[in-house]
Amino acid sequence: MRYRLLGQTGLRVSELFLGAMTFRSSSPEVRKMLDMYADAGGNVVDTASAYGESEDVVGELLDGRRDRFVLASKYTLSRDDSDLNASGNHRKNLVLSLERSLRRLRTDYIDLFWVHLWDRHTPIEETMRALDDAVRAGKILYVGISDAPAWIVSRANTLAEWRGWTPFAGLQVPYNLLRRDIERELLPMAEALELSVAVWGPLAGGVLSGKFSGGAAPASGTRIAPGSVSERDHAAASAALEVAAELGVTASQVAIAWTRARSRAVHPILGASSAEQLKDNLGAVDVVLPEEAVQRLEAAVPFSLGFPLDFIGEVGEAVLGDQYGRLDGR
Repeated sequence: MRYRLLGQTGLRVSELFLGAMTFRSSSPEVRKMLDMYADAGGNVVDTASAYGESEDVVGELLDGRRDRFVLASKYTLSRDDSDLNASGNHRKNLVLSLERSLRRLRTDYIDLFWVHLWDRHTPIEETMRALDDAVRAGKILYVGISDAPAWIVSRANTLAEWRGWTPFAGLQVPYNLLRRDIERELLPMAEALELSVAVWGPLAGGVLSGKFSGGAAPASGTRIAPGSVSERDHAAASAALEVAAELGVTASQVAIAWTRARSRAVHPILGASSAEQLKDNLGAVDVVLPEEAVQRLEAAVPFSLGFPLDFIGEVGEAVLGDQYGRLDGR
């Protein structure tokens, strides 16, 4: 496992993050998963206030070794469905959610605190100032945002720069061969602003592991609804299985490696349900996909950047002059 810097900070984070959403108890299997991840060199454990008992479990698992990990959690989602102020990105929910997370995680500080979801009813100025106050109080060290439009993230970090507040160092978004939407605006923005990109769902709910390719149906309770695996899904899984067979690796490793091949900013979040599955997923760090394989995977499920990027690419030389193609730009 190698390490990169978190955004424009000096914090060292491992290439692969460990997602703790499925941690429901500190069972021997879950302990084995955390130990396996740590032994492989992983140091980022990602949870959230809305992940059931996950924060309690992570707090117990990290007891005695908490400072060796970059502990990440999130706030925004409701703490109490009967209370309108128990959700959102406003100061009140931030303060109460953070205090509860600190108690559940058995720690005095959280390394990376994510805004879990864009709240359209809270001014981004309020959120950024409240996060900065928590940083100045020493309760969180770095901040990030999950599942938000590119313009909101850009505006937030511009405000932070102008006003001396703590900017977002990371972006957390879904990304896989079947769901490439972030390539339109979010990924280019993150690269330009030097944000680390933690991506969830690199296996598309297990579709890209090939486990549904043999006719198996998705289990109830998963993100993949029974009967919802489409021809497009099967095409992507088949391509991943073919490349995996040629390289002598697994389809899951190919799918995870593909997300890493797209950008150095990307850190896949591994959300395994067993130690055996996690061991396989960790192997993706050693998989280097040939360019031909990357092209074949992408050809299996065509994707368009849409307007304006496709349009700009098509008309560039025609409207910017015959010599434009000779420019070695950024």
